[in-house]
Amino acid sequence: MSSASLHQRPVHNPLTDPNPISPPSSQTCQKSTSFLQSRATLFLLLSLLAILGLLYPYIQFPSNGFLSYTSKSNPFESKWRDYSLPKAAAFVAKNNTLIVCIVSEPYLPFLNNWLISIVRQKHHEKVLVIVEDYPSLFKVNERWPGHAVIIPPVLESQTAHKFGSQGFFNFTSRRPQHLLQILELGYNVMYNDVDMVWLVDPFQYLEGKHDIYFMDDMAAVKPLNHSHGLPPPGKKGRPYICSCMIYARPTNGAKLVMKRWIEEMQIQPWSRAKKANDQPAFNWALNKTAGQVDMYLLPQSGFPTGGLYFRNKTWVKETKGMHVIIHNNYIVGFEKKTKRFRDYGLWLVDDYSSESPLGRLD
Repeated sequence: MSSASLHQRPVHNPLTDPNPISPPSSQTCQKSTSFLQSRATLFLLLSLLAILGLLYPYIQFPSNGFLSYTSKSNPFESKWRDYSLPKAAAFVAKNNTLIVCIVSEPYLPFLNNWLISIVRQKHHEKVLVIVEDYPSLFKVNERWPGHAVIIPPVLESQTAHKFGSQGFFNFTSRRPQHLLQILELGYNVMYNDVDMVWLVDPFQYLEGKHDIYFMDDMAAVKPLNHSHGLPPPGKKGRPYICSCMIYARPTNGAKLVMKRWIEEMQIQPWSRAKKANDQPAFNWALNKTAGQVDMYLLPQSGFPTGGLYFRNKTWVKETKGMHVIIHNNYIVGFEKKTKRFRDYGLWLVDDYSSESPLGRLD
């Protein structure tokens, strides 16, 4: 036998070898890889589910369908989330009276401007800011602890607030509900829009013990000794009273107005065709409860509408020294309102932000 034959490997016959050895096929490799990938994918999914399970208590599901993460572990935020209207009212009220405004984040500069004017009249300690979003709640209470409260359900912070929009209606339609809650708690309440500036202490003009006080929204000049009763209805069958400035005592009459106001809002909801807001409903409520409620119209000389104060220079000169609260209405848009306040020396935050409990908000 040759040396070559000694080193020759035996040839396996697949037909006779009981344990044939064959190389792995490409199909087998693909199955193995696919199996490994499936296991990796399954592991990844299980890991994500575990993480979501841990985060679930801190995830909010707002109406727009997007997820937003909020840290409830922050003691500061948790404290103010749980701060209720009864607690806030009890903390802020002075002489059983609250001064209330309602704001969302876009209105914070106007809130600051309004506050400066109230500080000057030494009534700011009784101010309660009802906010409609969490950023405003945290910002105000960080700088002025206890003076801001949120009343559920909470609106989205970026909801549009353009006058006549559904966002604006959603924002303002909650007003009578908030005021009724305060009256039910037994407090006197003065409500102001924040596009207002106090020039004089308005409380000295709240004569008598009437149920509810308000101001006219008409630009037509009234005599200085005009009636303090509810004005007669206009062309639309209702009076033209501004819902921007209201003072109410916790009487059955004032509560009746608020309840009727809420009902009128439900009767006339916002639609694209009829862009409702809260003021017509307020006027219908006043008109329909006039015989049951003791009402008081504040003097026009002290509480003029923006359509009169900013557009009738002759009247402004004739009533100089009588103006109490100036309302920057009859104009739409934050920028336009800011410019007009600046033009009349009423945009106080430019030079006097240090006087506000909130300081500069920039």
